[in-house]
Amino acid sequence: MHINNVQFFSVKINIQKIAPFEVDGMVYHADTCLPLVDAVDRKKLKFRALARYTYPGDRLNEDTQGLNSVGYWDANEPQDWGLDWHRNEGIEIHFLESGTMPYAQGNMEMELLPNYLTVTRPWEAHKVGNPEIGMGKFYWVILDLGVRRPHQNWVWPDWIMLAPKDLLRLTTILRQNEKVLWKTDKRIRDCFQRIGRAVDTDESGSNASRIRLLINYLLILLLDLLDADEVELDEQLTDSSRSVKLFLKELEKNLSEGWTIDEMAQSAGVGLTRFTHHCKQLTNLTPMRYLMMKRLEMSKGILLEKEDLSIAEVAFSCGFSTSQYFSTVFKKHEKCTPLEYRQKQLTIV
Repeated sequence: MHINNVQFFSVKINIQKIAPFEVDGMVYHADTCLPLVDAVDRKKLKFRALARYTYPGDRLNEDTQGLNSVGYWDANEPQDWGLDWHRNEGIEIHFLESGTMPYAQGNMEMELLPNYLTVTRPWEAHKVGNPEIGMGKFYWVILDLGVRRPHQNWVWPDWIMLAPKDLLRLTTILRQNEKVLWKTDKRIRDCFQRIGRAVDTDESGSNASRIRLLINYLLILLLDLLDADEVELDEQLTDSSRSVKLFLKELEKNLSEGWTIDEMAQSAGVGLTRFTHHCKQLTNLTPMRYLMMKRLEMSKGILLEKEDLSIAEVAFSCGFSTSQYFSTVFKKHEKCTPLEYRQKQLTIV
């Protein structure tokens, strides 16, 4: 059934009331999926989900702690929206039952076909649509394992019932490879369809036991799929240096924030000493010096691309606390002031 205006309004209210949540002292904000919510409001597709935090859908109760979102959408007419690059607060398993759907994860772009499944780890950016999602029936399950970085140990919800050796095997394979896409079989298709029916008929947690059992079964099927695929494992993918490398890549998009070295280490999910060590190994620079060099690189681009900005505005947009400090650092490295650099480069052009 379609979500009517009254149901949709309650979803928006739920989104506004849900607070950020914390893992290992770090605060995270769940994806709001606002383009999807808007499409539902405009009756562009059928949507059913159970969720917590800011994910849209009816609220999950305490019986499924660790499950952040489960549901599906069914688009049987052309769509005019997509979900841009984002990360989830957990591992997400997607499944396309019918239709085709543009999908991208990391550096890979693809078109999902029926009966294909994708796995997205919490640190992996992905998007659905290019820019529109296309038509199709699309399922997902998002499980929060208490991690945000590759080196952190996974903690599955206590209702996951796989035998310890099987759960360890599943965790190891998912952590030590970067494969995105798998062709599935009828068992996985049937499992997602049953999950969809359980979501459809749930009333205030009435299907919590059924959903838990189906997700356990899905994980068993996923383990079978991974074992059959004989994925090559790489232990280095779980090293803390990879978490620092990912953070440094993300840092380039957030240079204007007032970073301290403690905040950088915390965001990378490692201790200060280890963070400093890995940063030096990866960049040959201390963290604060690396930050400063990246800010200088950014400032040179802005000086030339946005001629209308004052030197103070350029400084603040790059994260420098004062224009005086920015000018001092800039002159030390470029042997000229920011204004002289702009005038010289624009004259050359």
